[in-house]
Amino acid sequence: MRFTDGRWLMRPGVRPAYPAQVLDAEETTGGLVIHAPSRRITRRGDLLDGPALTVTLGAPLPGVISVRVTHFARPEPGPDFAIEQADPSADAGRLTRAEDGTLLFASGELTARISAPGEAWALDFLADGRRLTGSGAHAMAALETDSGHYLREQLDLGVGHFVYGLGERFGPLVRNGQNVEMWNADGGTGSEQAYKNVPFFLTNAGYGVFVNHPGRVDYEVASEAVSRTQFSVAGHSLEYFLIHGPSPREILARYTALTGRPALPPAWSFGLWLTTSFTTNYDEETVSGIIEEMARRELPLSVFHFDSFWMREHQWCDFQWDTRIFPDPAGMLARLKATGLHISVWINPYIAQRSPLFAEGAAAGYLLKRADGTVWQTDLWQPGMGIVDFTNPAARDWFAGKLDALLEMGVDCFKTDFGERIPTDVVYFDGSDPERMHNYYTHLYNQTVFEVLRKRRGDGEALVFARSATAGSQQFPVHWGGDCEATFESMAESLRGGLSLGMSGFGFWSHDIGGFEGTPSPALFKRWIAFGLLSSHSRLHGSRSYRVPWLFDEESVDVLRYFTGLKAQLMPYLYAAADQAVHSGVPLMRAMVLEFPDDPACAHLDRQYLLGDDLLVAPVFTEDGEVSYYVPAGTWTHVLTGERVQGPGWVREQHGFQSLPLLARPGSVIAVGSETQRPDYDYADGVTLRIFELPDGANVTTRIVAADGTTAAVFTTTREGHTVTVEASDAPAHWKIQLSGVEHASADGATVTQDRLGLIAEPTGRVVAFQLEGESES
Repeated sequence: MRFTDGRWLMRPGVRPAYPAQVLDAEETTGGLVIHAPSRRITRRGDLLDGPALTVTLGAPLPGVISVRVTHFARPEPGPDFAIEQADPSADAGRLTRAEDGTLLFASGELTARISAPGEAWALDFLADGRRLTGSGAHAMAALETDSGHYLREQLDLGVGHFVYGLGERFGPLVRNGQNVEMWNADGGTGSEQAYKNVPFFLTNAGYGVFVNHPGRVDYEVASEAVSRTQFSVAGHSLEYFLIHGPSPREILARYTALTGRPALPPAWSFGLWLTTSFTTNYDEETVSGIIEEMARRELPLSVFHFDSFWMREHQWCDFQWDTRIFPDPAGMLARLKATGLHISVWINPYIAQRSPLFAEGAAAGYLLKRADGTVWQTDLWQPGMGIVDFTNPAARDWFAGKLDALLEMGVDCFKTDFGERIPTDVVYFDGSDPERMHNYYTHLYNQTVFEVLRKRRGDGEALVFARSATAGSQQFPVHWGGDCEATFESMAESLRGGLSLGMSGFGFWSHDIGGFEGTPSPALFKRWIAFGLLSSHSRLHGSRSYRVPWLFDEESVDVLRYFTGLKAQLMPYLYAAADQAVHSGVPLMRAMVLEFPDDPACAHLDRQYLLGDDLLVAPVFTEDGEVSYYVPAGTWTHVLTGERVQGPGWVREQHGFQSLPLLARPGSVIAVGSETQRPDYDYADGVTLRIFELPDGANVTTRIVAADGTTAAVFTTTREGHTVTVEASDAPAHWKIQLSGVEHASADGATVTQDRLGLIAEPTGRVVAFQLEGESES
C-alpha cells in the first residue's frame, strides 16, 4: 500500500506520525522497550499530547532480533504464527550502552543500534562490523488514513542489494520495483496473485526479514521509496524479525528454525506421479488400462492420483467414491496397490450443499458461519458449498475421520487442493479475526490432513500435495505450483514460482508437467518432462486431456522412460539433499543466487537452478533445443556426456529431447544408484560415487540416507597431490567409484575399467587409493 505522493507529500487523507527521538528505554528480561514520541522534546510542553510509538526489541533466537512497533496498545486477535523461542541461556538479548549513550541490543553476532535518548530517531542493524540496513528518518510510521489505521516500516536498500522470496511468485525472481500483497488467491501462475504468500524475504546483503503477521501485509520493494523495502499492515501493531545470515543459506536456516522445517517426504513420493487429469472421462477400466500400458512400455510409475471426479459431481467433498464408475473402490485400490503403486486422491475443504456432509457439518457447527449464525455459502466452485471451520477442534476431528476411512481403504496420501478462496465476512469458532485467518486458513487445513496421515502412516510416510500455503506451511510437504498453461512461457513462470518459494523457506516443490490448462505440443511436453523429472517431485497432470506420453508421440515415451530412470538413479544424491532440507531449511531446488551470492551474474538468474548442492539444471524452453545458461567459476562437467565447461561465463548449446544442461559442480562427489525402475530402494547397495574435478586438498563427505531417513553409509573422498583416496564407513557389499574425465590412473584396493565418462573402479575393501597420471587429470 502506498502512502506518499512523491518525495515530499503524503497522499490525500494520510496523516503520518514518525518516531522523532528516543524519550527513554527500559530493559526487560531478554528485551528492550523504547518510547519514541513523534516530536522532538525541547521543553516540557512538548511532552503533552501524542502520538508516540512504543518499540519493543526481543531476541527469539541468536542472530535474530524482533521489532514490535505499537501505537495504541490493543489486544491482537488470532491467529498467530507459531514462533520458536530461544533458550533463556542462549546468546541473545544483551543490552549495552556506548559512551555517547547509544543503545546496543545484541543477539548473537547481530546488533540493533538505537540512538541515545534525546537524539534524533535512528534504528540500525549491524553485524560483523558493518551496517546491514536500518530504519531512519520518516521510515517507521503510524499512519491515520481515511480508510483506517496502519503501521509501516521501511528498511534501507543499498546499491546492488536485491530482495527475494515473499512466497511463490511467478514474475521476475528479484522483487525490487514490485508491489507485493500477501493475500492468497486462486489466480493461476500468470498473474501477480499467488497461492502461497509468505511474509518473509531475504536479501543478498546479509539479512532477511519476516513480518510476523498472518493476514494482509503490503510490500513496496524499492518501488514507492526506491532505496527502501517497505511493509505495512492495518491496525495498531506491527512486528518483524531481522534475521542475520550472512549468507542466504544461513538466513534460510535461521528463518526455518523460527517457523518450522519440513518433514522428510517418503522416498516413494520422489518417483513419477500420473493422474486421471481433471475433467477427462475415466472409470476403473480407463485407469487400469493406462497403468497397464505404462507397465507394457516400461515406464516406471510410483503414484497414481485420482482427481476430483473420483467423487460424484456436485457432492465435493463427501469423501465417497462414485460407485457408478468405481463400483468396487476397495477392490480396485487393492488391485492397484498389488502392482506396487501408491494411491493419491483429490480433496478440498469445501462441502457442497448436496453432499450428505453439509447437513451433518452444519448441524454440528463445523462450517464457517455468517454474523447472523447461518452457514456461509457460495455457488463458486460447488453449488451452495460451505467451508470447514478448522479453528473448531471437533470439526478438525470430524474432517480427519473422513480421511482416515480412506486411508483404511488403501489411499496413501491426499492432494489438498484449494484453501485460498476464504471469505472475510465470516465468524470463526475460536473468534479468530477473518482478515488474519484468510491466509492462515490453509495452514490449519494442511496441518489437519498431514497429522491424520502421520498418525495413520507414521513419521516418514506422511505426505500432502498442497496448492495453498503461508509461513510455516513448509512443515507439511509437498507443494505444487498450481494452474499453469501448456506453453513454454508458463513453464518458465512455473520455475520462477518454484525458485521464489524455495527462497521463502519451502524445501519441496512440484508442478504440472506439460501444463494444466490446454494440451501441450509434443515438443513442449518432452521439454517439460526433462524439467519435471529434475524437480523435487514429478507429476503428470492436466485439465481436459490425459498426460500419458503415447498420446503425444512415440518419442515422448522414450523421453519419459529416460528421465524417470535418470531420477531413480539420482535418488541417493537427491534423498541426501532432501534430508539436508529437513535439517537446514535449504530447499532441494535452489535459485543460483542462493548458492553463489557473491557472483553478481547469479543475482537475476531464474531460468536455471541447482538441484541439491552440486547439480546445475538448465531446462530447455525452446522447441528446437537451443538453451543459454550461466556457469559459475570452475570446470563444470556435463553429467550426461562427460564434456567439460569452463566458468565463469555464458554458454549456448543445442540439446535433443533426451538431453538438457545437467552439470556437476567442480569438486563434487555425486552418489548415483543402481536402480532405474523405482525411487525407493537400498541406495547404498551398488552405489557409484562420481567424482568431478576434485582439487588438491579437497575433503568431501558423502552421506547415503536410507529411505527411512537413517544413515546407510558414509564415504570420505580426499585428494593430496596426485593421490585421490576414497574411504567407506560401513561399506556396502557392492559399490563403485568413477573419476569423471580421468583416463589414466592406478588404484590400490580396486579393479579398474574405463568407459566414455571416465575411469571406473570396483573396490575390494573399504579404502581405495588412486594414483593419477598427468598434471591435467582431475
